[in-house]
Amino acid sequence: MGDPLTAESLALLKLYIEWGADEAIESTPQSRLGATAAPIAPARSQASAPSGLSEARRLPAAPPQSPAAPRPAAPRIDLRKLGPMDQAAIESARDFARNAQSLEELQAALTRYDGVSLRKTATNLVFADGNPKAEIMLVGEAPGADEDRQGLPFVGVSGQLLDRMMAAIGYDRTTFYITNVCFWRPPGNRKPTEAELAAQQPFVLRHIELVRPKVLVLVGGSSAQMLLGTTEGITRLRGKWFDYRSDGLDQPIPALPIFHPAYLLRQPELKREAWRDLVKLRVRLDALGA
Repeated sequence: MGDPLTAESLALLKLYIEWGADEAIESTPQSRLGATAAPIAPARSQASAPSGLSEARRLPAAPPQSPAAPRPAAPRIDLRKLGPMDQAAIESARDFARNAQSLEELQAALTRYDGVSLRKTATNLVFADGNPKAEIMLVGEAPGADEDRQGLPFVGVSGQLLDRMMAAIGYDRTTFYITNVCFWRPPGNRKPTEAELAAQQPFVLRHIELVRPKVLVLVGGSSAQMLLGTTEGITRLRGKWFDYRSDGLDQPIPALPIFHPAYLLRQPELKREAWRDLVKLRVRLDALGA
């Protein structure tokens, strides 16, 4: 049998090459995100490094981070734009979410909540996966067919790519927590409507308040737009740090939008940008001791 560490290193090297990290031409590692050379930054102490993270996975230091762009608290939905039934569903969702004092209570509240018609066509509620005590929380868009069958987020092809992306910077589902802004699969994998997302937003905000991560990763445009209160597209938002705020948090949480892995599967030439975003994420996590 071959050395499993060698096989793992080769697989990681292949992933780096696919993402454009293919220019290791100097004896001293240097940051390709800045204009000046920098030595490898110690990611974390050996005692706190995630299992399986070898020295080969230490990432180059990035230049100092610019301050996070200010954003208001995640906006309340303008009920005047929605019909009376949608307004009632949102008010009901706020009551359900506000009363949940734990993740278990929040999940139970979602199973009782009937204000989203998607639950009638979906097989399972897709609540979350990973470690709820982790210091990094990923928030994606909506479940697909595989997620609907298993009742877990990001378990299909795009989820496997996301796992590889996070593993490249030393994290797995024991060291991050993951959910979506939509808890039920839309029929035919269509995009959730504004009313459907609005009816689920109170649960998403409460979800983040209960987990209270050190860092949020907003996976895809729908997630970034809902939680940052913006209409800008993901190509303009990705790779920039924002301050996420909500009424139930006593301080903002750094939030980084990234491309959705499903988008990267359709646009593989964007993996270079995705890799740069992952480097920024790892550097921020190291700075926070997460």
